[in-house]
Amino acid sequence: MPESTTVQPELEAERNYVTTLYARLDELRAEKVEQLTRTRRTGPQGSIQNVSERDSFAALYEDRLAQLNAVEDKLVFGRLDLDDDVNRDGEEAGAPRYIGRIGMTDDELRRLMVDWRAPEAAAFYQATALHRQGVRRRRHLMLRGRTVLGLDDEVLDTDLFSENDTEHLQGEGALMAALTQKRTGRMGDIVGTIQSEQDAIIRSPLAGVLVVQGGPGTGKTAVALHRAAFLLYEHRERLNSAGVLLVGPSNSFMRYIERVLPSLGETGVVMASVGELYPGIIAVPEQNRESARIKGKAFMAKVMAKAVSNRQRLLAEDRRVVVEGTRLVLTRGAVRHAREKARASRKPHNEAREVFTKTLVRELAEQLQQVLEDSAGNGNAVDRSYLVQEVRESRDVRIALNLCWMPMTPQSLLEELYAKEHLLAAAAPQLNSRELAALHRSPGSPWTESDVPLLDEAAELLGDFKAVGNKDGGAEAQLKRDLENAEATLQNVEEMLFNAGIDGLVEAEDLAAMNQETAARQTAAERAVADRNWAYGHVVVDEAQELSPMQWRLLMRRCPLKSFTVVGDIAQTSSASGASSWAQAMKPFVAERFTLEELTVNYRTPMQIAEAATRVAHAAGLTISTPKAVREGQWPPLVDRLAPGELLSKLHEVMPGEVAIADGGLLAVIVPESRLTQVRAAVQGQFGRRVGSGSGGLSQDIVVLGAREAKGLEFDVVVVIEPQEMIDEVEGSVGDLYVAMTRTTQRLRIMAEGEIPAGIDTEE
Repeated sequence: MPESTTVQPELEAERNYVTTLYARLDELRAEKVEQLTRTRRTGPQGSIQNVSERDSFAALYEDRLAQLNAVEDKLVFGRLDLDDDVNRDGEEAGAPRYIGRIGMTDDELRRLMVDWRAPEAAAFYQATALHRQGVRRRRHLMLRGRTVLGLDDEVLDTDLFSENDTEHLQGEGALMAALTQKRTGRMGDIVGTIQSEQDAIIRSPLAGVLVVQGGPGTGKTAVALHRAAFLLYEHRERLNSAGVLLVGPSNSFMRYIERVLPSLGETGVVMASVGELYPGIIAVPEQNRESARIKGKAFMAKVMAKAVSNRQRLLAEDRRVVVEGTRLVLTRGAVRHAREKARASRKPHNEAREVFTKTLVRELAEQLQQVLEDSAGNGNAVDRSYLVQEVRESRDVRIALNLCWMPMTPQSLLEELYAKEHLLAAAAPQLNSRELAALHRSPGSPWTESDVPLLDEAAELLGDFKAVGNKDGGAEAQLKRDLENAEATLQNVEEMLFNAGIDGLVEAEDLAAMNQETAARQTAAERAVADRNWAYGHVVVDEAQELSPMQWRLLMRRCPLKSFTVVGDIAQTSSASGASSWAQAMKPFVAERFTLEELTVNYRTPMQIAEAATRVAHAAGLTISTPKAVREGQWPPLVDRLAPGELLSKLHEVMPGEVAIADGGLLAVIVPESRLTQVRAAVQGQFGRRVGSGSGGLSQDIVVLGAREAKGLEFDVVVVIEPQEMIDEVEGSVGDLYVAMTRTTQRLRIMAEGEIPAGIDTEE
């Protein structure tokens, strides 16, 4: 749009100021690069304290440089013109306040730009004409690269109308421009267009459980991400050390959102799909809905406890063992006593095993001593303290103890449970034969997302496998090995150390301590990823309606303080063990102690398409929130009713037109799981390398995927294949279809040889 003569001077002024901000950004980057280079150049020299300080500074400079690099795009996006008495904290009276991704000052500490999360920036999102909060005008800056392309002003003080030409005052231009821009396969932030109801949720207090219900297109994912960034800013000291965990429904979704937090100035959040919540395991989706339903039930916690308890066995009869040629008897009573003592310790299975084995080894050692003394005659006072070790090393004794109390890993426990029906039946008497068969699988099968909380439960019950049976698992033994290795290392490099001028400054203890310090030099996020027992300061859960009770149990364990932001839409529930209400999901873990907020405006989905999706949900008997769509689309949903056998030929016919409508944006073909291979092959045959699929498909401009993978994503054009089959695949739930229909920002086409579900169009 041509720039008016009135707008041009202000546009030039803004361009000059934005140029100043980017120049300052470049200065800060160069400064951090120089500091990092100088720090790295010093090398690992000097005392352990010096090395540790060097590494700490290097990590600090690296983090700051990563932050500065991540905020390059749209560094500044807003400006507030304030009443003269509002400006303070380094701003001149009457000076505009610029709002950006990070805070920035000049060399003399004069403030150039305010971080969007700072209290001083709140008015940018909250001020209205009725409650101005001292704001006279709110200006949105539209940038491409480092250039200001346009301005969008909202005048809140009516006195300004007489002072300024109003030709360029648009109000919601920035928001509408953001809503209608082409999708790229990566989620963009909404930091410049956050609306008032979204901002109130983003800035909610840290403590407690905040549940955000939001229908399609309400920006609930964006709100969750911006809230994570805000909490890290507002509670930096606490959350920097404890960390923030962000959980999403799939790997596709995590790739889709992965750039948002860095663009908001945060790089330390742990991001994981539900299949990655157990260290070392990357689980696949659970294909068997019956299996997913059973594994997700809350009673599976008791099943896992019973499975572990059943591995703490008693003897059917007394057992003879041989120690150094002497026959001893391991009695049923002794085993029962040892088991009671081990259980009374309340330690996890693998750690309580040490109590069990010590008790029985002592019992057998006393028995052996008695036998030896009887054979040598009374009054023999020979030291026989070595007998305990002989008993412990006896092969017969080790076999007997393992039969009664075998150490296990979570993986071995669960794999054996699935493979051996009699063990599963003993642990889960409430399951019938059909349900037992649904859980049966062969050893070596891939771990699924439904297995992850069961593995975590087993790990909690079993404890550390490294601590089993010998001293090698202890920290003290590890330190001893480190010292031995350090001494050998110092002997090997003595000449090198002398030549470096640090002979005599490094001892074995120092070198071992340096090895021990590695974990301490990691960030909270890096340490948290590898530590199943890590307690996060806050957890953000997206698409939370899909989580099973067992998955919630795992997440509650990850955050003992129960500080959560939970976002989702109950109407989109499609998993076999998902929630039908937020109360059902939350009450088992936090009772009534959660706050429910609702997003009421649909920013993404055109009105005609949102109404069609709502009709489908209502026809299925769902009570859903119906957020108001802010814009009417160009097209109503287009429905192709096809004769049997016509689907692929019709798809081939219409796809070029749909791609043209997408016009460089993203087009998704969303299909039932049973048709994925067939439809993907057909579309790839027509468009070749332009077609993506699976978790990596969003890098292409055409993607073929199932409704589950589409959850949380956005596309310009969506083609839905066989909607009734989508419903049938999830046992009559319309959740997947509701999701598929509401992924589009522009156009929806539905194609079916089979039945068209009620509510999709108005022809019935």
